[in-house]
Amino acid sequence: MPEETRPLTTDTPAPSTAQTAAPSTPASPTAVSTAGDAWPGRPAGLPRSVPPPSIPLRYLVAAAVGLVACGVALVGSRRYAVVDPTDDPVVGAAHFAMLATLSMGVLGALHQFIPVITQRPLRSVRLSRATFLSWLGGAWLLPLGFITRHEAVVEAGGALAALAIVLLVANVATPLSVHPATTPVVGLRGAVAGFVVTACYGVVYVLDRRASWFDLNGHVVLAHATVGLLAWLGLAYVAVAEKLWPMFLLAHVPGRPRAGWLAVRALPLGVAALSPGLLFAVGWLAWGGAAIVAIGLGAHQWSLVQHLRHRRRASDLHLVYLVTSALWLVVGAAVALTAALVVGHHHHEGVALVATAVVAIAGWLLVALVGHAHKVVPFIVWSALRGRGVATRDGAPLLFADLYDRRGAVAIYGLVNAGLVATGLGFATSSPAALAIGGVLLATTGAGAAVNLSWTPLRLLHAAPRPHA
Repeated sequence: MPEETRPLTTDTPAPSTAQTAAPSTPASPTAVSTAGDAWPGRPAGLPRSVPPPSIPLRYLVAAAVGLVACGVALVGSRRYAVVDPTDDPVVGAAHFAMLATLSMGVLGALHQFIPVITQRPLRSVRLSRATFLSWLGGAWLLPLGFITRHEAVVEAGGALAALAIVLLVANVATPLSVHPATTPVVGLRGAVAGFVVTACYGVVYVLDRRASWFDLNGHVVLAHATVGLLAWLGLAYVAVAEKLWPMFLLAHVPGRPRAGWLAVRALPLGVAALSPGLLFAVGWLAWGGAAIVAIGLGAHQWSLVQHLRHRRRASDLHLVYLVTSALWLVVGAAVALTAALVVGHHHHEGVALVATAVVAIAGWLLVALVGHAHKVVPFIVWSALRGRGVATRDGAPLLFADLYDRRGAVAIYGLVNAGLVATGLGFATSSPAALAIGGVLLATTGAGAAVNLSWTPLRLLHAAPRPHA
């Protein structure tokens, strides 16, 4: 399908992400703050609450590199994975996926869209940079410590990750305190809270690896993973999607969007029951929480259906990414239910299916992240290029689609989905070869996305004049 080749409107220049997503009302006086002052050459009309492009872009670049590391670690841990998916090298590969890839990408999105959604700036651009450096250290040291079995490295990574979360909360607390709270704001508040709870789980688990206070068995680890995957990463995506879908699909759902409202409330409520149910092996609590989670995720899927029904943009590759992402969530839910029914009778097969379900649900988020990156990154870079005086390419007005190769985006779509299929099958069938193929494909996805989304913008930026401070 052809990707978009022109701006969102035919009679005006292509707007930036913030210009498109933010309401047309003037920014409040609070928005004129340090966040805007850190961007020399800010394009006229761009709200000063929006941070400099370097803030979200560094997170997204690091997420692509993290996916490469995840693929490499998966190849290296393939023989451990078919015996015990909770072995340290496999846990290391999983942390490269959850911390260095998905969490890194979501953090980049939050730094960009929280100011856009709330029209209030982050507390400090310096805090954003400190958060990035701290999270980068934690997201790499933790998995490397697991893989090499060095507890001091694991503890150092855990300390840096915890510091990054403290810095994030301090940075976003003011904009997220906006009233009245919209559906995306409510969801983002819950996601940040889920991030904190995930960190608390992680800190206890890291300390326990040396002290051995309790048995760190499968259902205990899964309680931690459930919060991180659903109440942090999943809820953050569900919240931001309620702002991105109307913008990228040119969709206006008539009436009050109740599906999104239900999704951002049911999902954290369900995890609040599911995670303790898994942690303390209370079956009725875990099943009840899972049912509420299913309601929340079902509402999220229904919200997507509504936006697709009312979209005014023609079918394109971004639409294919969105639909495929939703399908991965359905597959993950089905495999998770199967695993819950099997694990009590056939332990090894059940654990393998649990790992497969985690791969599929992570696939929901990964495909969405890669797909939205092909929209968000050009929007952000377009604003940066305009701020540097770059308005044309080869004599024609600069369009979003000029900033990456569409055939490359199609290839990346194939790579990421093939990598997820191979990885899922590798865990489900205990096949080291399939896991190796999946790792290679995922690593290639990360490298390919980084090159495709940066090659042309870097060339244009290199040729552009430097902005005056």
